[in-house]
Amino acid sequence: MLRSFLYTVIVITVAFLSWPAIEKQLDESKASEKAKAGFLDFTEQLGLGEFVADFSGTDGTKSPPVKKPALSKPAEQAFSIHNIELADSKEQAEQVLGSPKRSSANEYGVEWHAYHTNYQNFVMAAYDENGQVAGLYTNQDLIASKSGIKLGSAKEAVRKKFGQPLAEMRKGLVYMRFDEKEDYDTFDLDNSFVTVFYDKHENNTVTAIQLIRKDVEQKKSSFYVKGHEPLKEGFEYQLFDLTNAARAKRCLAVLKWDDQVKGTARKHSSDMAKQNYFSHTNKRGQSPFDRMEADGVSFTTAGENLAYGQFSSIFAHEGLMNSLGHRENILRPEYRFLGVGAAFNEENQPYYTENFLTK
Repeated sequence: MLRSFLYTVIVITVAFLSWPAIEKQLDESKASEKAKAGFLDFTEQLGLGEFVADFSGTDGTKSPPVKKPALSKPAEQAFSIHNIELADSKEQAEQVLGSPKRSSANEYGVEWHAYHTNYQNFVMAAYDENGQVAGLYTNQDLIASKSGIKLGSAKEAVRKKFGQPLAEMRKGLVYMRFDEKEDYDTFDLDNSFVTVFYDKHENNTVTAIQLIRKDVEQKKSSFYVKGHEPLKEGFEYQLFDLTNAARAKRCLAVLKWDDQVKGTARKHSSDMAKQNYFSHTNKRGQSPFDRMEADGVSFTTAGENLAYGQFSSIFAHEGLMNSLGHRENILRPEYRFLGVGAAFNEENQPYYTENFLTK
């Protein structure tokens, strides 16, 4: 009886709530409501002219399309990504994927390695201490399965194949409950946790997938891991890469990293985490554009997305993509630069700030 009581002492419920795009100024009367939302977006246009929507390079030039690989059904697991399965060796994976474009710390105490060609055929892979694949992610058409589920499959089809998703997950005395209204499902399949993300703006179809080996997930002792500098940088660069992969998927210009506005974004995330608020307008009354101008950042068009409380860069990105205003910032054709700043509060909950620019 006591044991049962202790197991239910603490419950975490993660909810992704979205809000419409805001132009020029945030309505202060709604700020307290929005502070609980988990996502905020903010957009301002200064002297915006005409722009061409169909780009795939940061300078507006057209990059040649990259051929999609022929996909085979996985031999061992329920899913494979780019013909790679969990527990494959790093050597096997990189024979297929090549060398990573970036390696950055993640919440599992290992690194996500990002593989792509101009953000096409985008895959992130993580490896354990023995050089075996411990995690995989993609938001592109690289998903194969024994069941026939793939990118673009309907949510109903996924649940028909795999049954009801997990209702909760426990770490120690803490439960995380999955809301039925979430835009993702997590399944316990083949000794792994499979999270299928859906795009509610594309009829609740599969838009991305994350595969994590069960032993790797179980080594993670809490849902929020201790924040540290490499993890801040990891979340920042991962959100940048995820944004570009989403844009490349839709034949939009990939963005160039802007270190100056990254500094502005990092300072705002740190300020929110330290002062326990969640708003585009800081305690000194500065808007995102006031902060950019104070830091000497020049722009003709700028936008800001905020997220708070998501366990990882992947969950933050997928949630932002399902909120229309944030999605519009992520996919705005005229943007050319992006800086991302992350920070953690005393409970190790992350804050994310994305600042988009055209100069």
